[in-house]
Amino acid sequence: MYRVACRIQSDIGGQVMSEVWFAFDRLEPWSKRLTGRVLERVDTLGKALLLNFEDGSCIYTHNQLYGRWMFKPAGQRPDTNRQLRLALGSESRSALLYSASEIDVLEAGQLETHPFIARAGLDVLSSEADVDRIAAHVVDEAYRRRQLGHLLLDQGFLAGVGNYLRSEILFLSGLHWQLRPADLDEGQLRGFAEAVHALMWRSVRTEGITNDRARVVELERAGWKRRDYRHYVFNRDGQVCFECDRPIERVTVSGRRLYRCPVCQPG
Repeated sequence: MYRVACRIQSDIGGQVMSEVWFAFDRLEPWSKRLTGRVLERVDTLGKALLLNFEDGSCIYTHNQLYGRWMFKPAGQRPDTNRQLRLALGSESRSALLYSASEIDVLEAGQLETHPFIARAGLDVLSSEADVDRIAAHVVDEAYRRRQLGHLLLDQGFLAGVGNYLRSEILFLSGLHWQLRPADLDEGQLRGFAEAVHALMWRSVRTEGITNDRARVVELERAGWKRRDYRHYVFNRDGQVCFECDRPIERVTVSGRRLYRCPVCQPG
């Protein structure tokens, strides 16, 4: 979602909106109010987008599983069977949200009371939190006694960490999913915070590739497909670990699949 926010900011951010259109009748009054106003800034909060206007109002969107942003020259629409839910456009470009159902407009001062925003955890990307800040957040009393395998899927902990990043963060930090922040020594805590920081930014830069860059280049040259070199462990059950040659295991944690190396992440 951070990449999408950057694209919206690049295409129409800082510009006067010549088009603001909502598919939902309850939001239609906002079309007239926001048309002609400047879209000042686009922020993320996990998988939510916050489109901030000059008058202090904010369009909140959450893609859920199916929403997708598309970009076109002003006035054009992509060839798709998806349903358009929100259209924002300047004189030159349009940003179009399809299939999403969670869209709202908030007045200035209402952000903190929105149900999702009020409970969202630290967004490493939008806040540009460094490793020290992440480490301090992890050991907060609200989180320190919860198992990491469950905690990492809680958007109230680290906003924006999805299922594949959960497995990858635990692998890179060498931690078993049943460990809690309270169980970690100083070195393990630092390693976990470094893995969170490194992998979230790497995923943004590489469009979802979390594996070591040098290894990725080597495997690409050897003819490996993207799905096979993309991750350290995620979706690689039965295949050997890149570090120790032991088979990757798959387990179910919090109702979602989690992958781990039994050697690199001992119980």
